[in-house]
Amino acid sequence: MDQAAGLREWASRREADVGSCPQHVVEALVALARQGGRAPRPASVPPSPALASATQGRSGGEPVLMVLGLPGCQLDRVRELLTHWHDGGRRWVGRPERWRLVPVSVADAHLPLLVEQQSHWALWVESDAEAFRRAWRLLLTLAEGPCPRRLLVVHPPGITRQGLLDNLRQAAAHYFGIELVVLA
Repeated sequence: MDQAAGLREWASRREADVGSCPQHVVEALVALARQGGRAPRPASVPPSPALASATQGRSGGEPVLMVLGLPGCQLDRVRELLTHWHDGGRRWVGRPERWRLVPVSVADAHLPLLVEQQSHWALWVESDAEAFRRAWRLLLTLAEGPCPRRLLVVHPPGITRQGLLDNLRQAAAHYFGIELVVLA
């Protein structure tokens, strides 16, 4: 007997009891068992744009890159970096135009679900004087819940590894257990 069948049997036995578990709780437990232990998505939270974009057209074979720390209207900056890396001989990029780039906010209610579903994550790091502070706060917020444990650092072309990117990589690993992959 599987777990869902056991819960259904238990629920049917308990229905006769007046003080038994409420029906909505039984239904939630049965639904949870059917999902293999994963919590269902709250019904009151509408799908976020990131969730909709990440799940749209998944069978097309195009790689998806979830990008944290960059507004959606600026995703062309990430595509420019992918093109820069491709032109520099990084063959793993493939054709930069094939990547589906999805902006994600650390405040997105669906972030835990996206972390479970998506394998390619990136963190945008700007090159200005406040870049470390912004990236640090984003990582701090991210580490408070379920989060990707490995992020590709995407940034404007021309930033060197020494300084900002290395400091951020070391701090993320030491304090949060998050690996930042730096390709500068």
